[in-house]
Amino acid sequence: MNKFKVALLFTITLLSGILVNAQSIDEGKKNVYYEKWRSAKATFEKLLAANPANADAAYMLGLVYLSSDELRDVAAAKDVLRKGLEANANSALLIAGMGHVELMEGKTQDARNRFETAISLSQGKSIPVLNAIGLANGDFDSKNGDAAYAIEKLKQATTIKGFKDPETYCLLGDAYRKLLDGGSAVTSYQNALGINPNYARASYRAGKVYQTQGTTQSDVYMKYFEDAMRQDPNYIPVYYNLYQSLYTTNVVKSAEYLEKYLNLMGSDEPQACYYRSTIKYAQGLFADAVTQSESCIAAGGANPDARLFGLIALSKDKLNDSAGAVTAYEKYFSLAKPEKIGSGDITTYVRNLLKFPGKEAVAGELVDRGVTMDSTEAGKVSLYRAMIAAYEPQKKFAEAAVWYKKIVDIKKNPTKTDLFNAGTNFSRGGNFQASIDMWNLYSSKYPNETYGYYMTGVTQSKIDTTMTLGLANPSYQKVIDLGEAQWATDSVKVKAHLLNAYKYFIQYAANFQKDRKIALEYVNKYLVKEPADAEMLSIQKQLSAAPAPRTAPPATRPATGTKPAAGGATQPAASTAKPAAAATKKPVAPKKK
Repeated sequence: MNKFKVALLFTITLLSGILVNAQSIDEGKKNVYYEKWRSAKATFEKLLAANPANADAAYMLGLVYLSSDELRDVAAAKDVLRKGLEANANSALLIAGMGHVELMEGKTQDARNRFETAISLSQGKSIPVLNAIGLANGDFDSKNGDAAYAIEKLKQATTIKGFKDPETYCLLGDAYRKLLDGGSAVTSYQNALGINPNYARASYRAGKVYQTQGTTQSDVYMKYFEDAMRQDPNYIPVYYNLYQSLYTTNVVKSAEYLEKYLNLMGSDEPQACYYRSTIKYAQGLFADAVTQSESCIAAGGANPDARLFGLIALSKDKLNDSAGAVTAYEKYFSLAKPEKIGSGDITTYVRNLLKFPGKEAVAGELVDRGVTMDSTEAGKVSLYRAMIAAYEPQKKFAEAAVWYKKIVDIKKNPTKTDLFNAGTNFSRGGNFQASIDMWNLYSSKYPNETYGYYMTGVTQSKIDTTMTLGLANPSYQKVIDLGEAQWATDSVKVKAHLLNAYKYFIQYAANFQKDRKIALEYVNKYLVKEPADAEMLSIQKQLSAAPAPRTAPPATRPATGTKPAAGGATQPAASTAKPAAAATKKPVAPKKK
């Protein structure tokens, strides 16, 4: 072969290699655009195996590891980019990619230094480099990124001569969305469509802006989603989003979108069997959901998807098969990653577990475990309510009270209802002192309300049933002080508490202190507020006709002269009055309203 033919053959081979490489990079990028992460990963790995110095392939593979929920591996991304930089020390794109890694690691200043170095090396004129910096900082899920910095650099990209990249505007929209500037985000997405009218990602992202505002914007965001499907029927993310968002409201449409998603994903979605099982569950076909999930588990071999056991457990729960639900949950909890187990899983597991006597301690441990895993107050409260829901129907009030108190303790600002539930259940369960503690807490939070003091008095009376200790005296006196002061402005709210406080002191003075004069004073106070009360009118008549006590001085009034009893309880000072020897009527005991 002569030199000319050899040179020609070499040239053809070289051009073919460049063309294949370009086609492969474009194919991988297309898979990233469609979020077919597994195919993208395979493509870039193949390119790097053929040429470890391929900077574009190294950057894109690192991006796959940073962007895919399923494949996310920051350490792997760092390793790929490090190796790429060993072969391409001055690659601005790889340096920007390493800055992305450092953001993920929380090294914000190191990342910023990388970004500025990349801009300097590319003289600020590389759209791919500026896009990489904008993506790293402006992504909505990037916790450490600086969205304002992303906007600055992406705007810089739009000023470069010959600019016509819809991706830049899309990334700019993402950065605005991260700053919660929905108007600017949508404008940026529309600018992307101005460059490429079929850039479905822009329509989809615009729809997501409105979707975050709730179902009141459904007409708007559905139009954007429909536009995306029309612009590119193969744009996968929109189908998955609609499957998820319609799962609980329109299962028929949800199932349709799921099938489109799975058909487009093909082998890129290894969890297709699981997703089809979820649709059976959503359709209310719980037995079918169990059968299909079991089939998926069998097909999964040694490493089945743990979520399938969770789905079986939920289906068994719906079928009222508590034993089956517990068995499935045991398997699910043993296989699932702790961060994947939600409070709803624990709640349902506990509810089924508590149907079997002797499992209370295990259920409680599960709930406590769930509380340590859940970072939200609402999630913790939901878990505690699972235990309450098991105990209250069985009238196990003492046990329910313990979990109600945990709600009070875990909440930053427990509500009146929280305190009421804890106080009431402690009382119903016989733990009166714990109940009093809750009512005292209520009074400390709402010191100008009669309710907390009144309930404290009611509970103290359950301890001091004979009034011998006078435990309830200070509480009922506080009710009277507040009730009388607020009568003119809020009589409806305080009336019942005030009248029952009067009744308490009528009983205390007449039956324990044997001082009819003081009892009569409280009867008269009562009748001022409720003049037509037949019971009080009758008691007033009895007390007015009764002889005055023979001994002097008069008995100490119940609201004063008290002294602490053992253990901190308050008891009245001993009265010098003696019982009336000639009394022939029964002790006065008015009924509480």
